[in-house]
Amino acid sequence: MNNQNIGLEKDVEELRFDGMVAIVTGAGGQEPSLGRAHALFLARRGAKVVVNDIGTGPDGRGEVPASAAAVVEEIRAAGGVAVADSHSVATRESAEAIVQTALDSFGGVHILINNAGMALLAPFDELSDGDICRMMDVHMMGPIWMCRAAWPHMKKQR
Repeated sequence: MNNQNIGLEKDVEELRFDGMVAIVTGAGGQEPSLGRAHALFLARRGAKVVVNDIGTGPDGRGEVPASAAAVVEEIRAAGGVAVADSHSVATRESAEAIVQTALDSFGGVHILINNAGMALLAPFDELSDGDICRMMDVHMMGPIWMCRAAWPHMKKQR
């Protein structure tokens, strides 16, 4: 069965985000990158996008560099609107700074994609306590801090 038989292709073709502001965390990755794909998709469909990434690779140590600015340039070259943000999702204050980037740049926030992640590629017994805490801060607390920072603005906008 293909998508046309069940109507999905038509629905996806008509999906638009004009006038909306989206934050995509972990969106500075190189191809292939899920966050990058989300940011590009939303921009192609009319959203203004905050491309957030701290600038390291998915291993958390920078072996595969990420660049929010590079993804922003790609969006702008295609006619979209985007800004880069390099705050971490791992603390309440830095999550609030990401949301503030959206507010300062575009006046609101309507969409939040919690995509940021990192994995320290080492045997379990070689991970330090700090390594484990860092992964938990990004993977567990990051989405919580981001949702808490964005929620009041989204609620006010209905």
